Amino acid sequence: DHVGVGKPWDLDRSQGGVRLLQPYLGRGISGWEQGTADAVRRNLDFIEEQRIDSVLILAGDHIYKMDYRPMLKFHEEQKADVTVAVRRVSPFETHRFGIVTADSDGQVASFEEKPRRSRSTLASMGIYIYNYKTLIECLTEEADPPRMDFGRDVLPDIVRHYRVLAYPFEGYWADVGTLQAYWEANMSLLGESPALDLYDPEWVIHTRSEEQPPAKIGPEARVGGNLLSNGCVVEGTVERSVVSPGVYVSAGAVVRDSVVMNDTSIGPGAIVDRAIIDKEVCVAEGVHIGFGDDNTPNRRLPKALNTGLTVIGKRARLPGGIHIGNNVIISPDVTEDAFQSEEIASGETV
Repeated sequence: DHVGVGKPWDLDRSQGGVRLLQPYLGRGISGWEQGTADAVRRNLDFIEEQRIDSVLILAGDHIYKMDYRPMLKFHEEQKADVTVAVRRVSPFETHRFGIVTADSDGQVASFEEKPRRSRSTLASMGIYIYNYKTLIECLTEEADPPRMDFGRDVLPDIVRHYRVLAYPFEGYWADVGTLQAYWEANMSLLGESPALDLYDPEWVIHTRSEEQPPAKIGPEARVGGNLLSNGCVVEGTVERSVVSPGVYVSAGAVVRDSVVMNDTSIGPGAIVDRAIIDKEVCVAEGVHIGFGDDNTPNRRLPKALNTGLTVIGKRARLPGGIHIGNNVIISPDVTEDAFQSEEIASGETV
């Protein structure tokens, strides 16, 4: 829906442009794609048709603003087989990333995927430039186990056999591959001078925008430190939150430190604290999301949800008066009948 045929981005061209390569099940292929490298391997026929020298590979769950042309120029001038974009991260976060060790000339000596401990703080950004021939060789030669993921399987091996260089990047970059990271990236947009400037006239960020009227703030509403999108109506209180198009916040309702997606309705007197609410959710009157101080991790997904966030799935319908704790998952499309009691304890899943 967002990319479409590329017309809003000036990419609907007869030459070049954009083309979506959907996952598929076909002859000689076992199951669905098993990782980033496997996804590219299954589309090598498309790459071979392009008559190109280099392939730029990007991650889909990262947020940043970057002109790739200087990196491509660096790759060509240094005669690299592979170039990896890198940036410094906190030593306390190295376990979340692929960590690179490079010499003074920028040549990568080692690559380790999500190490428990690391002296290096140079993290791979998931942005790679491969020479065409190098990519073909890496993805078609037999390996045991098969190379399914660039970070986990391909890069740690090829640094020993190819010229792999690190390209430093100093701008804003966030990996939002976890719920906590996604929430933090949204909250960081609410600062007085956010690292990611959505209003920079020199680098306009485009989106697929719906034709909706301007945001409306009711006479009794209280709002502060938010991003309010077109078409949302606020009659209650919204603080430090990202509110998407078409959201309705009723009188007496309170939304704090949350991300609320399109066309969700928050009923009268409802309280939403530290939550991510998907599209078209109906939160009935008197519901309390983020209730209490218990921070028990989610029992089904303790590694994914353990920081106090509560996640409400798309089109869920929450019955009036229910209290929902922290680290709770409410699955998509659940109805009022799925709730067997008036209180959902922290760490549970419905």
